[in-house]
Amino acid sequence: MKRIKQLLICVGMIGLFSFSACNSKTIETGKNDASIIGRHNLELSSPIMTPEVLWSFGRISDVRISPDGEKVLYGTTYYSIPEDKGNRELFVMNLDGTEKRQITRTAFSEHNAVWKPDGKKIGFLSSESGSMQIWEMDIDGKQRTQISNVKDGISGFMYAPDGKRILFSADVEKENKFEYLFEGLDKSSGRIMDDLMYRHWDHWVDFYSHIFIADYDGNSLSNVIDLLEGEPFETPVAPFGGLEQVAFSPDGQKIAYTCRKLTGKAYASSTNADIYEYDIATKKTVNLTEGMLGYDWNPVYSPDGTMLAWESMERDGYEADKLRLFILDRTTGTKKDYSKNFDQNSTSLAFTPDSKSIYLISDYHATEEIYRLDIQKEEFTRITNGIYDYTSFAFARDKIIATKHSMSKPTEIYTVNPVTGEDYEISFENKHLLDQLTFGKITKRWVKTTDNKEMLVWVILPPNFDENKQYPTLLYCQGGPQSTVSQSWSYRWNFQMMAANDYIIVAPNRRGLPGFGQEWLEQISGDYGGQNMKDYLAAIDEVKVEPWVDENRLGAVGASYGGFSVYWLAGHHENRFKAFIAHDGMFNFEAQYLETEEMFFVDWDLGGPFWDKNNTIAQRSYSNSPHRFVQNWNTPILVIHSELDYRIVASQGMSAFNAAILNGVPAEYLYFPNENHWVLHPQNGILWQRTFFDWLDKWLK
Repeated sequence: MKRIKQLLICVGMIGLFSFSACNSKTIETGKNDASIIGRHNLELSSPIMTPEVLWSFGRISDVRISPDGEKVLYGTTYYSIPEDKGNRELFVMNLDGTEKRQITRTAFSEHNAVWKPDGKKIGFLSSESGSMQIWEMDIDGKQRTQISNVKDGISGFMYAPDGKRILFSADVEKENKFEYLFEGLDKSSGRIMDDLMYRHWDHWVDFYSHIFIADYDGNSLSNVIDLLEGEPFETPVAPFGGLEQVAFSPDGQKIAYTCRKLTGKAYASSTNADIYEYDIATKKTVNLTEGMLGYDWNPVYSPDGTMLAWESMERDGYEADKLRLFILDRTTGTKKDYSKNFDQNSTSLAFTPDSKSIYLISDYHATEEIYRLDIQKEEFTRITNGIYDYTSFAFARDKIIATKHSMSKPTEIYTVNPVTGEDYEISFENKHLLDQLTFGKITKRWVKTTDNKEMLVWVILPPNFDENKQYPTLLYCQGGPQSTVSQSWSYRWNFQMMAANDYIIVAPNRRGLPGFGQEWLEQISGDYGGQNMKDYLAAIDEVKVEPWVDENRLGAVGASYGGFSVYWLAGHHENRFKAFIAHDGMFNFEAQYLETEEMFFVDWDLGGPFWDKNNTIAQRSYSNSPHRFVQNWNTPILVIHSELDYRIVASQGMSAFNAAILNGVPAEYLYFPNENHWVLHPQNGILWQRTFFDWLDKWLK
């Protein structure tokens, strides 16, 4: 592999920016000088987006409304390509976007910023002391004071409603039952396992995340209690859970949290996470969702304290089951599914201040919209309606403050009318870059599938599209497999980046995706290589007849399930395509069954183990494994995979690449030793983009 060359974000030699573009500064910070990565005020020499420009956008997250409902607190992450890292700063502004102020300028990346309940200070996490700890500061960013001093640091925190306690999450070391064998062997790197789930997502499971409660006097923590003391379980639930899985009751006396109280093979084979409630006074814990077998998570108390709502999946082992909206009446103890007649997911639940309604985000026809549930009437009302995805929201007096993005715009903050859905932007973090760029047109069409269904397909056209010209065209294969091809803005699979390189993109919402009803979603399970592959081909076959598509220059690209899709198409496409790119894809299903960490996924979606010869669904799945069709491969393929991907391990990519070479098929292999299922480092991200288009241009242009 060639050595990665140092990439400069201010490089006149490639004509991307003027030399005045860099704005990194050096400040005295304690004992060390540190470069502060901040906003990139670039003057672009071209309106066409490049990978370097893509990594120059500020990435907004964690929007918090002040207790008085007057101000917005949020964080923005900026990346430096030369330093190959990011830095996060905090901002405060009024609800209308005025008086925006950057309140931190450090090299320590302030995280988890929240208002103190009295609104007089802001709490946040910082590694300034050497490990991630709780700090506080005035709302203008001054008077930074360290609050916690927890060994090895903490990962998240929240204030109790009265501000007299703080809850935080931190790692607890997993017991090594074979420690006696390592006596005198302090340099040994060996590991001994006797059960499953010894590694997860991208790390070896040496620790459990627990939540702790501590008294807080305004200066420091005391009387720290581990809510799961002595229990070998985790909360929040890995790998993606955060403190949205934990909630204080309005009176601050109880804590609801999500936990999957299973270990080893049982943990790997089940999605049965429950909502538990801990009583601070009695130190007793009760399971509020006993007997509910799927994922139950993200509890939210009503402001009046009478109800607890959460997101619930019905079936154990099915990670893509419908997310139902359940409410517990805390007075009577009854639980009820309020979304029984709502054939969509319910996420990001939030009670209105009067406890009469719940606002939520739900996917519908490849967009993520804000809805309202009238609890008494049990009626859902759609509030927003547009070509975008809402990603979060919070109430602020008579408004909603929300974040949204689209295929043509990264995440920004908006005010939303809670009745009409009308919105307007208030953050404008990336306006200075967006105003200099030209993006391609996003078009929506409905395509008839081979079984006479209607399928929504996005078609993205290049900037400065010329209908009299013929373009190379890419079929985009979605991952998940149950993830909507919605109006997302990606820093890797970015449709506008593909369009900027003069490609047309065809992105179908094939079978197995949410937002089109549960029947459409569930058809894919046990049918890998089946109807959803016909859906892909139906989409590209309809679009390729357009006069502006060159049907002799078609490619197919995708990651995860999309990577599998590319491998499968490589053996079945009947010479439609001239180039393939597969990232982190499943190539050999039999190996995948024994290599992955979350067994519930392969048990549900593949149907079970390959050795169960009497299992018709499983045998159909394994008969469709791409490795069984490599004898049909005849099209150039780029394979991308990463070492820290424990969901679909790197040997899957290596096997596919080796199979291509051994069959005389032109192939390249891009390998990242320090990435997981994603590509998160700036320089790796740019190398990914450069390799992606270098390969496509070689075979399609």
